[in-house]
Amino acid sequence: MTSLDWLDRQDLWLTCELARQGLTTANIDALVRRGQLVRVRRGCYQCIKEWNKLSPAGKGLLRVYAHRAVGAYLGNESPVYSHTSAARLHGTFLLNPDSLIHITQSSSVSPTSHARDVRKHQGWLSASEVTLKSGVLVTTLERTAVDCSRIFQYRRALVTTEHALRLGADRTQMRHIVEALANHKGVGNARRVLANASQLSESPGETLCLDILRSLRIPLPDQQVCVSSRLGDYRLDFAWRELKAALEFDGRVKYFAYEPTDRVLFEERRREKALAEEGWTFLRIEWADLFKEADLRERVMVHLRRAEARLAA
Repeated sequence: MTSLDWLDRQDLWLTCELARQGLTTANIDALVRRGQLVRVRRGCYQCIKEWNKLSPAGKGLLRVYAHRAVGAYLGNESPVYSHTSAARLHGTFLLNPDSLIHITQSSSVSPTSHARDVRKHQGWLSASEVTLKSGVLVTTLERTAVDCSRIFQYRRALVTTEHALRLGADRTQMRHIVEALANHKGVGNARRVLANASQLSESPGETLCLDILRSLRIPLPDQQVCVSSRLGDYRLDFAWRELKAALEFDGRVKYFAYEPTDRVLFEERRREKALAEEGWTFLRIEWADLFKEADLRERVMVHLRRAEARLAA
């Protein structure tokens, strides 16, 4: 077999396209076995070099595109992608998502007409609840967030909904969608999620942290609070302004995504020292802390009591 460097020229290859490049079915199967080619789904492949560059979220999104590409080749009418598949296309955060392809159709097509990894939801979608995303029919950002809230556990749903709001989803439209689905399964969870969702959370960690704080039954802190120091302005994840008590969520992305870790940490601590001169105190939490809720609650309460005592002194 000749050089296969051309395999990385495009994201997805249909079987027919590989055949036009001179590969037989046996050749394709051999490439998959040798780990040079990945079968994204039946009839659709990607070069392993490109596949390995993708994050788990990127791989999930590629599976949606692969499903549509195979369907288009077979002449199937384009479905409307919904739930987690729509969330992937819109780019919203998903916490521990499934790997299924979700579509919504009004007809009661037999489940046997779909592959095992396809979950068909029967339901009516108005024209205002469907849009195009990257050339693919998909439920709108608002409908997507509501649908995910109907099938997710509460906090997973809150993560997706808060990010949808941050991306520009209209809360009023979401309320209308929830009320229109009043008698449908999971709508109670969707209503609760929408009632509590903040559009200020910048990461899943901040969403989960805020929900834990909500459970403490104390005055909630403000989010994304801008404060001043001798080094300039600094934005805090959470702050009780009157106590000058700050809570920062140290997510991995915050430190590893864009700049060298040592530089980011140095600047973070430098700004924190400058704010300490202004009377601010800090509590820092990490991902692991979110799964030790009792300990986290105690740390937050101690932090606030110390801030109150400092002001009273």
